[in-house]
Amino acid sequence: MPELPEVETIARFLRNSTAFTSSGGSLAGGSVIGRVIRSVELLWERTLAEPLPAEVNTRLVGQEIREVDRRGKFLVLELSRGWLLFHLRMSGDIRVEQESATCLAHDRVIFHFGDDTRLVFNDTRKFGRIWAVDDPQSVVGGLGPEPLGNAFSAELLHQMLRARSRELKPLLMDQAFLAGLGNIYTDEALHRAGLHPRRRSSSLKMQESERLYQAIREVLEEGIRRNGASIDWVYRGGEFQNYFRVYQRQGQVCTTCGTKIERIVVGQRGTRYCPKCQPL
Repeated sequence: MPELPEVETIARFLRNSTAFTSSGGSLAGGSVIGRVIRSVELLWERTLAEPLPAEVNTRLVGQEIREVDRRGKFLVLELSRGWLLFHLRMSGDIRVEQESATCLAHDRVIFHFGDDTRLVFNDTRKFGRIWAVDDPQSVVGGLGPEPLGNAFSAELLHQMLRARSRELKPLLMDQAFLAGLGNIYTDEALHRAGLHPRRRSSSLKMQESERLYQAIREVLEEGIRRNGASIDWVYRGGEFQNYFRVYQRQGQVCTTCGTKIERIVVGQRGTRYCPKCQPL
């Protein structure tokens, strides 16, 4: 599943005039900002979470895309009236292309613009969702703080951790606790911070919370600089996978201490860590 750096990469390329799609395709004519939706074609109605399928053209036709942003793992497009939100889930992909381009097998929703281009939402596993709403908080209001936001600090993270008594790995992946972290960046951040994924959050001292705060920010910022991580067929736009310290490296040696990376299951998720650098 694309995490914060992958979604941020997509958002940046959609708002700028650089060619990109998460599947390696090309962006037709640059930024989607300023483009007007002429019609919406629903090829898989369940992709649309809101409004009802019969209402989508009434709500969206004639709307101009004013801005492209991100909240957690959500893409947020500000329209001239309202907002359009995407969650890629397991296999979602977005393309912007010429109308003359050939449709692909798993295209689910097509937004036709008035300039012979279109935005296509492709989703093999059908878990991705799209919302057209008047208030984006109705969709993302329950998310936790943005880990790269100005309001997020080591002191705030420490308070949040101490207020709970959960294992660090599943807590950091809880989107209501902190928005945007998934399996990859949680494993990488915990290794950088020297914290075991099963460590109880309430046991962290302030110095450890500061290390974790810095590690989360550093790993996300590096992921964004490298256009995210390309680890399977879903997202193939980045190179951060070439710099993993623990993720997908079980059985290989830790680049910090030389100990073999181990794999355990924490919170029903495969978890990689270094037993020497991250003692329980």
